[in-house]
Amino acid sequence: MIKKMLLPLFAIASLGLGCQAKINQKYLIILQAGTESHEGMARAVHALLYATELKKAGFTVTLIFDGAGTEWAKALINPEHKLHASYRQLQDAGVTEIICDFCSTAFQVREDLKKGKVPLVAEFEGHPSLVKWIKQGYLPIVL
Repeated sequence: MIKKMLLPLFAIASLGLGCQAKINQKYLIILQAGTESHEGMARAVHALLYATELKKAGFTVTLIFDGAGTEWAKALINPEHKLHASYRQLQDAGVTEIICDFCSTAFQVREDLKKGKVPLVAEFEGHPSLVKWIKQGYLPIVL
């Protein structure tokens, strides 16, 4: 009876032994939430927060504005927006950003975004390639 109880505990404990040696060093934060809701604001805040924390800890971070998230790419470049300062800090820290070309058109923000420094990317059927980033060792976080 004791062996049956200890075996699952040993298995769980042993899973954690190799975790420190394999900490992922690259993160891909994909913001898909739109600007129209309180939930969308929370997701955008957390995308910026997670990117900031990871970057400060020394990890490589890429932020993708995809789907309705392309609306955030437009909103954050506005110096009057309340999240603009946080967004600028990420840019100054060197967080890589890309915007989905297809979605920027679908959400009618493409013309405003073409003027900026952040590239519009269309690698896979008009969208940024997820496989490309995973093959480079990035762990995706989708918000």
